[in-house]
Amino acid sequence: MRYACDMSEAADHDFRHLPPGAGRLGAVFARPKRVAVACVIALTALGWLYLALVTVPMDGVIAALCRPTFGAGETWAASDFGLVAAMWAAMVLAMMLPSAAPMILTYAEIADTAARKGERIVSPFVIAGGYSVVWLGFALLATVAQLLFTRAALLDTGMASASALLSGAIFIGAGLYQFSALKHACLTQCRQPFPFFFAHWETTPRGVFRLGLKQGLFCLGCCWAMMAVMFAVGTMNAIWMAALAVVMTVEKMASGNRLTYGLGAALIAIGVAFVLVAFAAHWPPRAI
Repeated sequence: MRYACDMSEAADHDFRHLPPGAGRLGAVFARPKRVAVACVIALTALGWLYLALVTVPMDGVIAALCRPTFGAGETWAASDFGLVAAMWAAMVLAMMLPSAAPMILTYAEIADTAARKGERIVSPFVIAGGYSVVWLGFALLATVAQLLFTRAALLDTGMASASALLSGAIFIGAGLYQFSALKHACLTQCRQPFPFFFAHWETTPRGVFRLGLKQGLFCLGCCWAMMAVMFAVGTMNAIWMAALAVVMTVEKMASGNRLTYGLGAALIAIGVAFVLVAFAAHWPPRAI
């Protein structure tokens, strides 16, 4: 303990030759854990703030929370595409950064220990940036998928599925994926980032950015199917957004497979219910 205190004092002393403002900034960045916490909170808050601004008109807060209506229609202008892409970008950052907090904090704790020993470190913003790039790429693909669904009249004016069969297929697919080997391989990497960092530790910005990319890919492999559920319930349904964000975060912090399998069974059950409703709406079949 005395050694750690001495190293901390030495680290503080390293900044005394700088101007007061620069010295304080250097001291902050020499403690990556604080930076990591601020990064996750700030970016997540910005994502939810943007979603609130684009989805809550003055004349219908509750309706806007569940069924906003922009970017819909058979044709999209460039501004529509840009708006929907920005919406998806904000949504994935708001939903996925909280679930990435354990990974970012694990990196920050290792980097914090290195900083106390006077070793070279890279800001957690870099690894968060690499992680975010992966999900921003997913946001772009989701925007293209939404455009195709809209042109095929599979999304209604609230950007939710217009087909109960499509909704059922999405839920059932997401539920089945919860039982797949790929899901569990990626989930294991998300739950246990320390061995990955220990085996692939980097001390350059490029290397740390690559670590973020790899962790982002693990997270994408873990959560993409559950994110696809947003197409079934409404791509700007804030209630489902918040619920899925909590579920994915808890799943990554839990141990064992009970929660993952339970979620899979629940998603399949919801999907089957959608399919039954779709068949019931067209039963009995009309005679030709």
